[in-house]
Amino acid sequence: MTPRPELQDLRQRLRDIYAAMATFGSARLAAKPPILDLSMDLSGDASEEFHSHQDAVQGLRALRDAVRQDLDVLEKFLNDPACKTAPPLSTNAPYLISVWNEVLHARPPIVTIWRTFLEGDQQSHVPRRGSRKPPGVKVDVVAEGDPVPSTKNSRLLAEFREIDSYQTESEDSEDEGEVGRPSLAQKEFDNSILRIGRSLLDAAHRNPLAGTNTVPSITLRLTRLDPSPSDPREHDPRIAHTLDLLRGMGIDVELGERDPVQLPRVVAPPIRHLEPTIRLNLDLSILIALVSDLTHSSLPTSAVEADARYVPSVQYREWKRKRLEATNGPDEEIDEGRLGENGLGKHSRALANQALQEMNRGLLHELRDRLAAVASPGLANVEFWTTPEARDRCLRIVLSKIGGRNEKRRAAALFSGEDTPLSEAEEQYWAGSRYPRVFLPLIPIRVFDSSVPGAAIKPPARSDDDRALSPFFEVLARTCRDILAQETIPDPRTLSNPRSSRTPPAAGEFGEGTSTPDEDETAESEIERAAVTKANPRLTAHTVQSMLWGAARGWTTLTANKSSVKAILRDIRAGEGGGGYGWDREVHDASRTDGEGGAAVEKAAMWVVDPRSLAEGMRSDYVE
Repeated sequence: MTPRPELQDLRQRLRDIYAAMATFGSARLAAKPPILDLSMDLSGDASEEFHSHQDAVQGLRALRDAVRQDLDVLEKFLNDPACKTAPPLSTNAPYLISVWNEVLHARPPIVTIWRTFLEGDQQSHVPRRGSRKPPGVKVDVVAEGDPVPSTKNSRLLAEFREIDSYQTESEDSEDEGEVGRPSLAQKEFDNSILRIGRSLLDAAHRNPLAGTNTVPSITLRLTRLDPSPSDPREHDPRIAHTLDLLRGMGIDVELGERDPVQLPRVVAPPIRHLEPTIRLNLDLSILIALVSDLTHSSLPTSAVEADARYVPSVQYREWKRKRLEATNGPDEEIDEGRLGENGLGKHSRALANQALQEMNRGLLHELRDRLAAVASPGLANVEFWTTPEARDRCLRIVLSKIGGRNEKRRAAALFSGEDTPLSEAEEQYWAGSRYPRVFLPLIPIRVFDSSVPGAAIKPPARSDDDRALSPFFEVLARTCRDILAQETIPDPRTLSNPRSSRTPPAAGEFGEGTSTPDEDETAESEIERAAVTKANPRLTAHTVQSMLWGAARGWTTLTANKSSVKAILRDIRAGEGGGGYGWDREVHDASRTDGEGGAAVEKAAMWVVDPRSLAEGMRSDYVE
């Protein structure tokens, strides 16, 4: 006979749960943002899903660790031959199994597992290993419903017996004439379950659903509490009275374990394929990339050739020296490091790396191939849009000394205006490019009629080609409006410059890191840094405006500014409840599946590519 069959059963169930957690699809746990990420990672590989450490559901790792810990205890106990005669083992397995069952049954997205809602105005708390538990109410699963820890008859009966003992002591004291003596006897009926219910109601009222004033519903699952137990020794009418009071508070009370037969089957989620909309919204970083020498010039044949191409010419070094002299003033010496490896050398290496990225997959090739899969023949219905601020900053940056001769011509052609015939603008843009004329229907780039869309412009339910759009568009638009509703402030680096209120463009303003001329590289018409948002100084106002226009129109926003995408996702999480991204609370049809077992296809809200900087002036063969 198998020793301790009840523990053997718990061990097997924990084994199954632990294995299921490893394969449980993250899409089942938390909705991923529909962001098409084609930027290169450190290994040189590209992935179509936007990866972030914030994509995982908070608390899942802690639950898995707890299952592993209890499983290890059970394994050690049952592997001991003396377990047949050993004292009963204390285990949390029934509770952990109940929590996992609620995770399986919860409607996605699951926001948090094991979240403590603190008392008063303190922020909610996700437990960390070794941290002290602050006062509050612990919720096992924050999703469509909020199950909490279970209890059982014996525990509640013990609590009732303790209450009865206080009541008996109080009556004995009154019989002995000690009327004024303090007493622990209850004046009103109460117990730990009712206190949990009140704490949950308080937490629910202090944490409405993201973006609304709706109070979340509460489900209290009491897996081991039975108002009509088969053992008469565990019967107490106060248990049923407790349940009635909970329901009277508006709490949904569920009793008993989930039926194992009805538990959802853990399967890997379908592969999601993100595709762009046929109208693309371009931010400043992409406008820079579209005119960049890196995008249009012939490709280097090797890494050595790429490095050699972007060794600054003598003419450029001399111009750089003169600019530093003008910036420093007549009495200050030039920092020669700015002209050496840590200055021009660092920027040259960054441009060479971008050239290697272009060798791997050309930006215009990528755009054409992706759009051809969703557009009409010849990309006839494809349109490119941008904001007035992105257009103006692009022209100021490129037409200054920063842009090379051909880069200036391309920028002027992109925004040539109605006075220039379309064929002439196309000729000016594609001249000297390694691509044939009208490889992409970029011209004309259309410009929105205002910096931000009016309040009446809401994200549509369906795309231009009649595909359902993810609710993420609405969440993104709401977050952008909230950020822009607060005032914008000058870039802190502008305020820290005592010589001038105008400084050259920041590197991150065009894309990623070192993708632009260093910050001392001013132009003949100096360029003022873009204003940043007070809500998040990592986000420039024009970047948030671009994201807002794309989201409000239901169009894919194309960007080379990955750091800003990460920043806006952090703001979304903070504004939508702190645990998940806050969309997908209602059933929607944002994706379609191509055939049985096929990939789920969904429209991308944002499309991230690698930056291409203005590089023509840094070429070793460049002559003004």
